[in-house]
Amino acid sequence: MADIFDNATELPNAQLEERASNLIGFDERFNRIFNNLKLLLDQEGIKKWSNEKHGVVFPAIKSLFDRHPLVIMEGDPGTGKTASAECIANRAVKLLKKEGYFLKLSTRVRGEGMHGEMGKLVNDAFDALKTQAGKKRIAFLFIDEADAIATTRGTLQMHQEEKSAVNTLIQKIDEVRQLEGRAIIFMSTNRLHFLDEAIVRRAAVVMRFDRPSHQERKELFSKDLEGLKLSAKELNELAELTGAEKNNGLDYSFSDLRLKVIPEAIARAYPDNALTFDTLKEIIKIVKPSPEIK
Repeated sequence: MADIFDNATELPNAQLEERASNLIGFDERFNRIFNNLKLLLDQEGIKKWSNEKHGVVFPAIKSLFDRHPLVIMEGDPGTGKTASAECIANRAVKLLKKEGYFLKLSTRVRGEGMHGEMGKLVNDAFDALKTQAGKKRIAFLFIDEADAIATTRGTLQMHQEEKSAVNTLIQKIDEVRQLEGRAIIFMSTNRLHFLDEAIVRRAAVVMRFDRPSHQERKELFSKDLEGLKLSAKELNELAELTGAEKNNGLDYSFSDLRLKVIPEAIARAYPDNALTFDTLKEIIKIVKPSPEIK
């Protein structure tokens, strides 16, 4: 299993719960995805709800159970897709009072071009997912950079090996429905239009991850630099300086701010000086937003 996955995390996990509290806009994203996943995760509960509230099990409920347990997250790098997937899975099992297992598929699953290798690795990954899914445990499979193995089969340059792997992936996604909500697949991509149409069509939820808005950038600076006592005016100015209007139409991403701007500002101040609003402004002039993926 070590050759297929970058990591495997048992859920619930206290560190992931703490991380969720620092993700800007997490609650709204979680609620949308969890409300949809509940329809797959609690099938008996939905039937009971329908009977209790309406005296009948709606015929539409059968269609709900036919949906695929697939969530696609799309957006530029650094917009929080991976962290959100982990934290959503973690909170979901906690609320459902179950155990969970989060498997992050390695990019090694693409193989080395040997005939049938990619398809075999996809098979192995889904076998592991099924093994981890149980009556009281939900297994999550996270496929990062999904367009690398789920590229649209309409691409003329696509090799037969790659087409076969996509066919296998679609088949395995279909098979996971038999687990009745005990296994969930997350796919992350920077380029939704590169994913095979059949896979996108199967997604129960397709969620767009945008770069942070003006208000979200203010919240990030306020949260991450709590204790610096930045005024409302200063927070507003930092949000403006890292917005699209000041940067050729491109907002800073969450990772631009958290992994580049703020660390570099701290590095400039440490160890002799205090971190200041002016230092942050100077660093923003130097560190530009990461390019948009098209």
